[in-house]
Amino acid sequence: MKENAKKKDAFIAGKWKGVDWKKKSASHAKDYARLLQRGNKNQILKRLPELHEEAFSHIDCLNCAACCKNYSPRFKTPDIKRISKHLKMKESELIDTYLRLDEDGDFVVKQTPCPFLGGDNRCTIYEVRPSDCRRFPYTDEDVIVNRPKITL
Repeated sequence: MKENAKKKDAFIAGKWKGVDWKKKSASHAKDYARLLQRGNKNQILKRLPELHEEAFSHIDCLNCAACCKNYSPRFKTPDIKRISKHLKMKESELIDTYLRLDEDGDFVVKQTPCPFLGGDNRCTIYEVRPSDCRRFPYTDEDVIVNRPKITL
């Protein structure tokens, strides 16, 4: 059984390697919005934990890391403080080295892939990663229904 899951994960990772996730996400945004409008949001919200668990029983993020390669989380002040302390850097040094302000005034990584993504697809700051990373892809919480533009 585990061997089949590994093969499936490898197939999924290979199939989606090199996909422009931002473009793919944008192309599905209208369909996604229509689905949410037609559906009963309370029923969808009730099923999110179950659907999240089911999806992630088949997905191994370490085989893919597309999210870390194509998107940037927001780095909030507590994230910057925690990460800079962990890296033994000044907050200003962390910002100058790795971050920029986006059009919404949020700190995000200067470039993708994320500079904290290791060659083995593991996060090098996993234990102190930004809160957006801890919560992403938001498939087990109401953000996926209430703020669909920030979810896949």
